[in-house]
Amino acid sequence: MPFDGLVMAAIRKELEDELLGGRIERIYQPGPLEINLLIHHQGTRSRLLLSAHPENARVHLTGKTKGNPQFPPVFCMVLRKHLEGSRIRGIHQRGLDRVLVFQLQSYNEFGEPCIKELICEIMGRHSNIMLVNPDTKQIIDAIKRYTYAVSRYREVLPGREYIPPPEQHKLNPLELKEEEFRHALLEAPLETAVATALQRTLDGISQVMAREILYRARLAQDLILDHCGEYEIVALWQAIQDMAGAITRGEFQPSLVVDEQGRPREFAAFDLTHFNPLKRQHGKMNTLVDLFYTAREEDQAYQSKKQSLLTVVRREMGRLSQKLSMQEESLAKAERAEEYRIFGELLMANLYRLEKGLSQVTLENFYDPERKMVTIPLDPRLNPVQNAQAYFKKYSKAKQTREKTGNRLEQTKRDLEYLKGIETAIIQTTTVPELLEIREELEEQGYLKPAGREKKREPEKPRPLVFTSSEGFTILVGRNNKQNDYLTLHLAKDGDIWLHTRDIPGSHVLIRTAGRTVPETTLAEAASLAAYFSRARESQNVPVDYTLCRNVHKPRGARPGYVVYTGQRTLTVNPDQELVEKLKA
Repeated sequence: MPFDGLVMAAIRKELEDELLGGRIERIYQPGPLEINLLIHHQGTRSRLLLSAHPENARVHLTGKTKGNPQFPPVFCMVLRKHLEGSRIRGIHQRGLDRVLVFQLQSYNEFGEPCIKELICEIMGRHSNIMLVNPDTKQIIDAIKRYTYAVSRYREVLPGREYIPPPEQHKLNPLELKEEEFRHALLEAPLETAVATALQRTLDGISQVMAREILYRARLAQDLILDHCGEYEIVALWQAIQDMAGAITRGEFQPSLVVDEQGRPREFAAFDLTHFNPLKRQHGKMNTLVDLFYTAREEDQAYQSKKQSLLTVVRREMGRLSQKLSMQEESLAKAERAEEYRIFGELLMANLYRLEKGLSQVTLENFYDPERKMVTIPLDPRLNPVQNAQAYFKKYSKAKQTREKTGNRLEQTKRDLEYLKGIETAIIQTTTVPELLEIREELEEQGYLKPAGREKKREPEKPRPLVFTSSEGFTILVGRNNKQNDYLTLHLAKDGDIWLHTRDIPGSHVLIRTAGRTVPETTLAEAASLAAYFSRARESQNVPVDYTLCRNVHKPRGARPGYVVYTGQRTLTVNPDQELVEKLKA
């Protein structure tokens, strides 16, 4: 977890500079485990976010405003009663623990000034936010209440005594002596990685910062204690002392590491130089933490929506697969219809040779060019005419079954192919709006019940992906069926070129020709895009059909994304991610 004690120290210093003496105007609880305090200080308003989420627990200023529930939760009402109108008189951190205490001056019911403490404990799944009376050490309330049945260490309930989190028995880098450091470090098993030993030994140090200390000491990231000599110990000690000095002076160097796609990856209170050559952003600790968790929560919301849609689609695909197997089995049985008719005809032609009580009879099959003999099973309880009628009845039933099942079988196959295309589109989405387009389509097709949304805004036009070929031609790629229909039926001109993987669910791809002749290179690039944005992304030698847009038509009543086309030619290409990035740039 990147939110370590050093990050908390950097945030505490910034909050002291920006909020000390400020007045709490409003308190909101947008989520079950999140509190927002609207604070007025020296003519400016700031929003302080406190979260006890098991994965995203943190404390920082934020610029993001979230929606609030219609009825505020109990803890929010308690905070409003005790803290609205109060002023921040102190912000404290015990050592380098991830516990931040806000000392707030308010007034009791008699109008007398009093101090309350809002305590934020950032400890992963054990995180909590508590309002405490410092005079009596009693808990007024907490965002997470629990008894000894949950934790044997302490109860967190209104009226109970506040007990701080258990000591971690780690060494404070700000008060550390060299001999004490040597002794504590070498107490660990010799096969322990030095980064792990630092993280377990020093207070406030996360695994990320432990690796940064190793990098600044010019030591290998995978160094183990057994390979540490005097040189390594001294180098580590010097790197720690340099960092401790900066902490004492309040000279933090907040940094945010972003990956090649610009997505936040790690943050720390000091410059993470060991992440070279990845790009690093610098600025205020609160700002960088806000950027990191905003991106993280957006990604979590996106992944949650994506998994929800995949679950629905795959459940329906499983149901259709079972249905298809049953229909194929039924059709296989119905394929004997012609055999039943022939049996009936042969029995009727040989009535004079038959009698009641026979279990079978062997007759010449005059429908067979070679006139081979055929053995026909009989019901001994029936006379020859009744046996023939029984076979004609089986023939009629099998014929009807074959016709009905054949039509249903084709419909089931079409439904299954449609859902495979939906599944591919969901897997390849990259944004929440694309998922919402797919969800709307599933609602329209009856696979999902319409969500109880507020009054809908005017729907936005679909936005297909835009690429530019090496010869300068614009190539458009639909990301889902709604975009595919918009691209093919509204954007395309008769002279444009339309591409799609042959018999494989995927995106519609369009080359805007503007009346020009399309070179083979552009055609191959567009075909590669069609293969990449299809179910065959991980395959090789993918067949891609292409034709003029005038040859592409949508049958009346067809589902979104379904078209028929003629006059096509086929290219065989390989999906190429590097080409996708190149053409996108």
